[in-house]
Amino acid sequence: MATGFSLKDQLFNGEKVRYLAGLFALSDAAFDSADFEARVMARLPELELKQRIFWIAEVLGEMLPAALPELAELLLRALPEPLDPDKTDDDFGDFIFAPLGELVVTRGLDAHPELALDVLAELTQRFSMEFAVRPLLNRWPELVLARMQQWALHDSYHVRRLASEGTRPRLPWGLAVELQLQNPLPLLDVLHGDPTRFVTRSVANHLNDITKKDPELVLDRLDIWRHLDRQERRELDWITAHALRGLIKAGHPRAMRMLGYDPDVAVEVRVELQADTVRIGEVLEFTCHLKAAQELPVLVDYRLHFLRPSGRVSVKVFKLKQARLGAKGLTLSKRHPLKGNASTFTLVPGAHHLEVMVNGRVRDEVRFEVLA
Repeated sequence: MATGFSLKDQLFNGEKVRYLAGLFALSDAAFDSADFEARVMARLPELELKQRIFWIAEVLGEMLPAALPELAELLLRALPEPLDPDKTDDDFGDFIFAPLGELVVTRGLDAHPELALDVLAELTQRFSMEFAVRPLLNRWPELVLARMQQWALHDSYHVRRLASEGTRPRLPWGLAVELQLQNPLPLLDVLHGDPTRFVTRSVANHLNDITKKDPELVLDRLDIWRHLDRQERRELDWITAHALRGLIKAGHPRAMRMLGYDPDVAVEVRVELQADTVRIGEVLEFTCHLKAAQELPVLVDYRLHFLRPSGRVSVKVFKLKQARLGAKGLTLSKRHPLKGNASTFTLVPGAHHLEVMVNGRVRDEVRFEVLA
């Protein structure tokens, strides 16, 4: 019987463990690669992804020198060549090096923070160290931020990216950082002008994190960057759109205006349902007609209000069209599947309704019944 894809088995498996063991065996004749493989693989299959990182780090720690100065020397000798410097995006490296970052931080957090940062700067050129650097950032914020100012100008775009990604307020899977939201902004002031999309995507994701708590802080910074002229306008437009995606989804007026959409413009919208009753597992079909007295850019979204099993209502926003509304108007159609077996959302019978938004404002709405 076929089995589903397993990310943990793809990233951490016997072949990867053997590769890591071989690197250390080449750099240190005393390293027992067979023992390392046997000890790691004895428990690896039963562990989840993050547990595998910690377990490999633990076994390595038992087999390598305890003091970071000696450990760092051995680690650096064992590393392969840095990631391809000619690539510009989506080159995270090999996850098998993640345990090395955990080990370095464990050994260097209290006694050797500067050396730990030195080693992380090397490791991140083999696999991104944004998770490993965060304990150091919480323990030594001034030291780490000062080092990150240097990293923001580093020759390697992997090191430059670490200055942004490592300080993100809401990094998925990452330890929470105790910085004020504005603390890393001087880093982003430099990094937003980076020539590499791998870096500017991190900057945009960082800003999007901040919008969850302080939208105006982000909007003000983007305004400043437009006047600084440190980035090509096309790339800065991309950074802006990606950074404001959460605010745009919420219909934030200032964010809409920053992307060129007037939330107050007069637009006539009429929504038509193909049927006002739809069964779970079928498709909700609707058409919306847009008219305006002038030609203008429009961002059209639709918002579904779902009845939940608890009786409460939850709202989800979906993209419909980014277009230019001309004198002849615009007609848009959509088929939205009402899946009955979605893994993250349970549909229940009852009254629902649909809203169509243009430039962040609700322009028309219709109600429909979902049947079992």
